[in-house]
Amino acid sequence: MAKSRRPYLIRAIFDWACDNGYTPHLLVASDYPGVIVPLQYVQENRITLNISPAAVQSLDLASEPIWFSARFGGRAFDVQVPSGAVLAVYARENGEGMMFGEPEPVDPDATAITPPEPEPPKPPKPGRANLRLIK
Repeated sequence: MAKSRRPYLIRAIFDWACDNGYTPHLLVASDYPGVIVPLQYVQENRITLNISPAAVQSLDLASEPIWFSARFGGRAFDVQVPSGAVLAVYARENGEGMMFGEPEPVDPDATAITPPEPEPPKPPKPGRANLRLIK
């Protein structure tokens, strides 16, 4: 079975939008297996995600699933989107891009990967404070 062309097209439209100063967005089927998005922003099993470099951190369009961290309502959230869940990738400013229409059939051999939990911050070492008074 040939690899899906969807991830390649998503990357291409993303690059085109960024190169032209547009804001790339993904329209995602939130009920697709493996999708991790903030549910309070989902409407009718769909969510639109701004994936511009200014809006996200650690965007990885090269691996499957797509990963990034973004802020929703001021709170950081790690997002996971299998490329098969992407219904469209487009530029917000003019709507140009690519509509896929329906989600891809789920690959029964694929397994969802969850992001590793961040390490908790280490407590400061006990000892003398390193503060100075500057006049």
